[in-house]
Amino acid sequence: MTDLAPAVARVTDRIIERSKDSRARYLDLVAREADRHSDRSFLSCSNLAHGFAAAGEDKSAIATGSAKNLAIVTAYNDMLSAHQPYGRYPEQMKLWAREVGATAQVAGGVPAMCDGVTQGFDGMELSLFSRDTIAMSTGIAMSHAMFDGMALLGICDKIVPGLMIGALRFGHLPAVFVPSGPMPSGISNKEKQKTRQLYAEGKATREDLLASESASYHSAGTCTFYGTANSNQMMMEMMGLHMPGAAFVPPNTPLRQALTRAAVHRLAGMGRKSEDYRPMAQVVNEKAIVNACVGLLATGGSTNHAIHLPAMARAAGIVLDWDDLSELSSAVPLITRVYPNGSGDVNHFHAAGGMAWVVRELLDAGLAHEDVLTVSPGGMRDYAQEPVLMDEALAWTSAPAKSGDDTMLRPVSDPFQRDGGMRLVSGNLGRATFKTSAVDKERWTIEAPCRVFETQEAVTQAFRDGELDKDVVVVVRFQGPRANGMPELHKLTPPLGVLQDRGHKVALITDGRMSGASGKVPAAIHVTPEALGGGPLSLLRDGDVVRLSAEDGTLATTADLSAREPAPAPAAEMGMGRELFAMFRMSAGGAEQGGSAMLEVAGL
Repeated sequence: MTDLAPAVARVTDRIIERSKDSRARYLDLVAREADRHSDRSFLSCSNLAHGFAAAGEDKSAIATGSAKNLAIVTAYNDMLSAHQPYGRYPEQMKLWAREVGATAQVAGGVPAMCDGVTQGFDGMELSLFSRDTIAMSTGIAMSHAMFDGMALLGICDKIVPGLMIGALRFGHLPAVFVPSGPMPSGISNKEKQKTRQLYAEGKATREDLLASESASYHSAGTCTFYGTANSNQMMMEMMGLHMPGAAFVPPNTPLRQALTRAAVHRLAGMGRKSEDYRPMAQVVNEKAIVNACVGLLATGGSTNHAIHLPAMARAAGIVLDWDDLSELSSAVPLITRVYPNGSGDVNHFHAAGGMAWVVRELLDAGLAHEDVLTVSPGGMRDYAQEPVLMDEALAWTSAPAKSGDDTMLRPVSDPFQRDGGMRLVSGNLGRATFKTSAVDKERWTIEAPCRVFETQEAVTQAFRDGELDKDVVVVVRFQGPRANGMPELHKLTPPLGVLQDRGHKVALITDGRMSGASGKVPAAIHVTPEALGGGPLSLLRDGDVVRLSAEDGTLATTADLSAREPAPAPAAEMGMGRELFAMFRMSAGGAEQGGSAMLEVAGL
């Protein structure tokens, strides 16, 4: 086993020490739950009969407790391409469970919303808090205490973090995440991006734009750019919660079906009374969280995980902050470029060596913890292998010795960038995340007068009116968790990209979110404290000179903010269900703590 890199060891030790009390409380809870709910025998006959009344041929096995009963928690719906393949999974999984003497039931469904559909519109303000809703829905599904393991079916942005948070509160049970895979590649990403910018400039019609987008997002499966959804799948590999290599195998293929079957068999073999008990609480420990961070940085993954990782960690009693991410970023090289950080998508990445190649490189360089418990029996080293079918049987082979495409995958010894490309910037405007891996280095420092806005629409209108055709730092405030649910602001990327292409120095600063699909414009995002409640962004005025620098970690203004009064917050909007989430906004924690109302109120 390779010696661990000093920075990775240092950050891990710091997280373990910082989390000592909260992690102990979590593990005590898990131990108590395991003792209280070791099997279904504690349920009364009436309770138990309700639980298997519709179980058909599995009734007897569930009633007598002679078989492990596996919970299926699914994010299936047939509107969203990533989750549509899950429709037939439960009936298949029940058959595969019976092959190993187990049973399976759909314990519950969780909502799955798509930021790609709601992006730039009112529904996007429900997006972040859908994660809390998914976590609570997972808790409701598991509250029947009928189960010996959890099969978690989810892919996209908030769905995997929400499933993770909810499932961790039942951490005495084993768990496996079951992906469905990416859709086939569509038109080139360069062509898609060009049409978007032409439309922003008024040089392409809506029909042109829709035709381009439809040629990109065109069939069942996950979107193929490396945004939050595919970063989720990478992290589940890095945390050992998938079958090895399951992340980017396409849906509706024999290999995908074989991996799902293997996940069911494996889950049935990890139960409390088995010889290989692997409770989720022990799989998701401090080292696993660090591995997820390292994977995120090494692959240039979504900045949304600067919010989701602290939230997921909190659910397991682990305290992670942005200083940890920033220090890891300084030590972890960028060895992957996938669109929007590169030209190829996740299908090209997978073909070039994919996750097996990345895991092998990180382990061999001492950048990831190898000594962790995983779903796979051989630990993290198993994830340095890729799945194949040999004579129709599932097997694993070693990752390729060399990258299949050095424009997309490079070894640790010759990375694209010596650091992981996610930096903490701070100063008198607060703390924020800057994703350098998506931005050309000559744009890492921007200093210019600012224009202050409170909506994306106002920015777009100012762009159309020619008011931003100059060096400018665009500030979009009152977009934090407590203000309006912290929507993503991708609607801003095309116009700001146009200004940048015209030769202007342009940057974005916001207390809202942007994801791994954000693109090439330098941005300080997730600014905390947020503007609502008097955060520094509420004190900025048009014309104040603002400096954003990933090189020296600066987020500051030369203006004297001390004598200013905060700008008044916009009134809370209603419609599209936003009023139903008022309690979440009112109670939400800060972005660095995960932006969760549920975790904040629970004291986790």
